[in-house]
Amino acid sequence: MTSSPEVPAAEVPYRIDPAGGCPHAVNARLRERGSVAPVVLPGDVPGMLVLGHDTLKEFLAHPDVAKDARHFTALTEGRIPDGWPLRTFATVRGMTTADGDDHRRLRSLVGRAFTVRRVEALRRRVEQLTDELLDGVAEEAAAQGVVELRKRFALPLPMRVICELFGVDEEFRARLHHLSSQVVSTRTRPEDAVAANREMVAVLAQVAAAREREPGDDLTSALLAAREADGDRLAQEELIGTLILFVIAGHETTLNLITNAVRALCAHRDQLALVRAGRASWSDVVEETLRWDSPVSYFPFRYPTRDLTVDGTLIPKGTPVLAGYSGAGRDTAAHGPDADRFDVLRPARRPHLSLGHGAHYCLGAPLARLEATVALERLFTRFPDLALAVPDEELPAHAGFVGNSVRELPVRPGPDAGHR
Repeated sequence: MTSSPEVPAAEVPYRIDPAGGCPHAVNARLRERGSVAPVVLPGDVPGMLVLGHDTLKEFLAHPDVAKDARHFTALTEGRIPDGWPLRTFATVRGMTTADGDDHRRLRSLVGRAFTVRRVEALRRRVEQLTDELLDGVAEEAAAQGVVELRKRFALPLPMRVICELFGVDEEFRARLHHLSSQVVSTRTRPEDAVAANREMVAVLAQVAAAREREPGDDLTSALLAAREADGDRLAQEELIGTLILFVIAGHETTLNLITNAVRALCAHRDQLALVRAGRASWSDVVEETLRWDSPVSYFPFRYPTRDLTVDGTLIPKGTPVLAGYSGAGRDTAAHGPDADRFDVLRPARRPHLSLGHGAHYCLGAPLARLEATVALERLFTRFPDLALAVPDEELPAHAGFVGNSVRELPVRPGPDAGHR
């Protein structure tokens, strides 16, 4: 990565729209210039975007790239205000902003709950929740014909699973989703961003206090118990930061994944037919959706710890860099000349990067894959005629540029096939 000549990015930086929207046309234009693009973040903060597959893979694992915000020059120099909509991504204490030994310590505390074996043990509960939610979809479809599937199905499934896993009581869940949406939205007003962050910390402190009073068989109780273990002591700020990470990432990403997969299958009935004919699996659908329409578009932040040349472009030390997962997913150099095509039989030229790479690879990847696979299989088995109620291009875009999806997913489920 450092062998190319250091050529400063000369083109006019791309000003990222805080409101978000579909990223794919923008990514295609930026990739024509190269795999690294200078950008202007909200608040006129200069940054960089890495969106070529091979370059991003190397960048994510580079030893001179950090996650800790002490390497964020503009932040340490006091040039980032409290209400900056992306500030939480930089400053929250937890695995996503830790490096080295701190990162390994925090990851080891939580990692045991997300092994493939432990996640597989959750399958029956995921199937049960899926069927319960589909009963509600069937009832609403019978009464109204159209169901807002994102709200009625794609959201509550991962939200319930992650909250049960972390011991978050029912009374907190709706509020946490609302606050999560504000935290990840890059168009939140500064005063609202500050208020949402403060309230989320307060709500999760209540969650932690409830589990401290009444420990259970959940991960928050286990993290609290780890405070007493030598070498694994978890500060209160780290505990709350870990809860923020997993409550947000544990449902927002899977919510977008399920939503995007349903949209893709409704728009590509031939691909759905391949799955029904047994020529492709539901896992193939999940993996192709992750590549083709990544649930996370531009993820903040990483910082070079020295001036770093990335594919011929100089990224100065301390620059905030976005990981362009949606751009890497459609990079023709990695995925072939038809990378823009949704194809569940696509040969795996290179594994996608939508769940990360390197030390910070998504810890919840096995759980997200399980939830999405179960959800899609049961949804389309029970409602084989399910279709969008409006044209896909009329669906309102996700509020912000970090997540990649739509805000609503109205569908006509059609007749209930009655499979349980």
